[in-house]
Amino acid sequence: MRILVADDEKELVAALEELLKRERYTVDTVYDGQSAYEYASTDNYDCIILDIMMPDIDGLEVLRRLRSAGIKTPILLLTAKGDPSDRILGLDRGADDYLPKPFVVGELLARIRALTRRTSVMETPELTFGDLLLDRVAFKLVCGEKSEHLGNKEFQIMEALIRRQGSPTPVEYLMDHIWGYDASVEPGVVWTYMSYLRRKLEGLGSNVRIGMRRGFGYVLEEKK
Repeated sequence: MRILVADDEKELVAALEELLKRERYTVDTVYDGQSAYEYASTDNYDCIILDIMMPDIDGLEVLRRLRSAGIKTPILLLTAKGDPSDRILGLDRGADDYLPKPFVVGELLARIRALTRRTSVMETPELTFGDLLLDRVAFKLVCGEKSEHLGNKEFQIMEALIRRQGSPTPVEYLMDHIWGYDASVEPGVVWTYMSYLRRKLEGLGSNVRIGMRRGFGYVLEEKK
């Protein structure tokens, strides 16, 4: 699962990043409201930890803009402000939970688990394209009676391709949203993972293939 942490206290952010990575979350971090909005607008996160008091745009305005744009990612407001009016305003603008600083680490993790569990229950456990079924619970790609287990990156790539339902997915999108904005990843790495997935599709005997449209990106296609 991918979490976005947005807070201008860099030491706190570094500590949260280390903590969450130990819990096997993928973590992106930003330190101002504008960056928080831009990252969160990709709708590529399972949970957002959002501070209210940040430079450029405050957290409540980021929250308002995200909800106005239809972004439904669970948002946990993490702030030093303890005034009930701030808590009420945040919840009214669409926050899913609220935790004042200082906080107990165990409570923060429990709240994140609750938010992401609630979201996973609402989402369909399966995605389909052609004769393929992506089991989002077991991390498997299924075709008829055959199945292939997918590694983490393979799964995320296939999920992105299936969600696009035949529309091309740019290489840059995959690099940013699967490896992360700050990761040092070359396009060749994406090509390598596509090769892995193509071999697995062949092994399954699927009529779906991964095509490449020059200038547009990778796309799932059904063989004719």
